[in-house]
Amino acid sequence: MPRTSFISTTIPYVNARPHLGHALEYVQADSYARHMARRGDDVFLMSGSDENSLKNVLAAQRAGLTTRDFVDRNVTHFAGLIEALDLRVDHFVRTSVDSDHIEGATEFWRRMRASGDIYLREYEGLYCVGCEQFYPEGDLPDGRCPEHLTVPEPVSEANYFFRLSRYHDRLLAALTSGEISVVPHTRLNEVTSFVRRGLADISVSRSVGRARGWGIPVPDDPGQVMYVWIDALTNYVNGLGFVRDDERYRRYWAEAASRVHVMGKGVTRFHAVYWPAMLLAAGLPLPTEIVVHGYVTVDGGKISKSLGNAVDPGELLDTYGLDAVRYLLLADFSPFGDGDFSEERLIGRYNTDLANGLGNLVGRMTSMVIRYRDGVVPAGGPIGEADRALAEQVRTTESEATAAMDRYDHREALARIVDLVRRSNAYIDERAPWHLARSGRAEDAHLLDTTLHHLAAAVRQLGYAVGPFLPRAGTRILATLGATESDVPGAGDWLDGVAGRTVSKPDALFPRLAPR
Repeated sequence: MPRTSFISTTIPYVNARPHLGHALEYVQADSYARHMARRGDDVFLMSGSDENSLKNVLAAQRAGLTTRDFVDRNVTHFAGLIEALDLRVDHFVRTSVDSDHIEGATEFWRRMRASGDIYLREYEGLYCVGCEQFYPEGDLPDGRCPEHLTVPEPVSEANYFFRLSRYHDRLLAALTSGEISVVPHTRLNEVTSFVRRGLADISVSRSVGRARGWGIPVPDDPGQVMYVWIDALTNYVNGLGFVRDDERYRRYWAEAASRVHVMGKGVTRFHAVYWPAMLLAAGLPLPTEIVVHGYVTVDGGKISKSLGNAVDPGELLDTYGLDAVRYLLLADFSPFGDGDFSEERLIGRYNTDLANGLGNLVGRMTSMVIRYRDGVVPAGGPIGEADRALAEQVRTTESEATAAMDRYDHREALARIVDLVRRSNAYIDERAPWHLARSGRAEDAHLLDTTLHHLAAAVRQLGYAVGPFLPRAGTRILATLGATESDVPGAGDWLDGVAGRTVSKPDALFPRLAPR
């Protein structure tokens, strides 16, 4: 049986259209899932929408719509972006309508209550609607939310609380032992430091009045609804059919080899502290890896719907295309730190690496095989130093790109793939096939065969290598050699099966982009 792996994006609020930060997380998780599948895992990728939020209610009121009509409309933008970015998502959870989620969140609450971890008490605190979170005064620089720069509102009411404090020792042990791995290590240090300072119990419900009647009811208390984060975090098991003990839940969570959450740095505490504690209270297995990315910024400032500087990924896709957007996010942006966006950066990276680099290489290979060998890849002849150098780069790229993705470093993986593009283009220049074709000498004809054979094999490896990052482009590159992913051998056998393949010249693989 193959190893099973679960991987998820977070589920965003649908109070506005998605921005480029959502697109970053989507393509990150998709590239990781495709990589896992490449190594032989049976992978389940899940995403969804967080719909039971006060932010959604307030945004609906401003739009003059019912909350139901508002979230039903806006969720289509997120599902549409997932489709436009060519994600291979296995299930999309909607927290306000999916019965498995609503019933699962209710059952999860009952299990936490049965373990003695839910209790009712009066509470006063400072609440940020944007974060859907209470803040201690010490966590508010100049009295403002560190995420939204707004002044939280004072709230006083009776709420249910979760005994987070009970799980201090168990959480610290899970984090420090590697039972829960937090990537990068700097985020692990932040989380363990937070836990070591001591854990206070957290509010897990809101009055129906303050929630405007929107949310999942607390079992046996019609005056309270679940706090949106408590409800939302359970989506990771509810989307697998936890409440029904579905085979998908058993396979991809309870018995999975890895359970991976991909998220932005602003919600690390919820996923690395609150969620594992909830799972412990409910008696369910913990996540194995928490992968944390930074923010997309513009002019150094965080992109945010609430801050009004969001970049519309749909507009970028319409203007520049799928390959350009996915490539910018995965090749240019750090997987773990903040990355500043500009259209000039998108255009420059795409034109340099794809149009002038990979696309040019594929075009040169197909043109020369068609021109010099009637479109059929020849068998190789004698091997020289340049051929050995290319072979070594093929092996290095495969090993180092694979290792980078095992560390969730998509930028490093693509940098190593670009190394092979550069070496392959340099190989052409060193060999000068156009001179070999004109010389008329038999030894040059054999060397030309070797050159075209090695070049076609390198392009085939590159078509396979870019697949997790640019799946449609990878398919198009392989198609120039009449190949599919299943036809591509490992680096140790990279020359096998390429001789005799008929080459077709593609339409412009990566047309150059110009500023708009």
